[in-house]
Amino acid sequence: MSYLENLKLAQQGLNFDAWKVLEDEAQLDEIIATSKEKPVVIFKHSTSCGVSEGAKYTLMENWDFEGHELDFYYLDLLKYRPISNRIAQDFQVTHQSPQVLLVKDGKVAFHTSHHRISVDGLRKNL
Repeated sequence: MSYLENLKLAQQGLNFDAWKVLEDEAQLDEIIATSKEKPVVIFKHSTSCGVSEGAKYTLMENWDFEGHELDFYYLDLLKYRPISNRIAQDFQVTHQSPQVLLVKDGKVAFHTSHHRISVDGLRKNL
């Protein structure tokens, strides 16, 4: 996908087809179950934050994962704050925004936030 296509998607708040939208707390049970078969990434995004938009754009621009490698969930944490709170509680990770969590075997194996979010960081921790 080109730079301009990614930028247009980011500005519209849209995601790649590979990104699942996290909008129901019941999906957290699905994430835990799936993570026992393959890694799952949760990207917590604040739609009103420039740093968060930059992190989202960085992920989109550098995305090179195949669907079989991991599942990726996108959370609009302003719209679904209760889900964000539950993630912090269930996975015992301090809430940050933007934030990426890598879930393996039902537990957070890696997490990072802000300018440290990158595809390379995810790949190194798979």
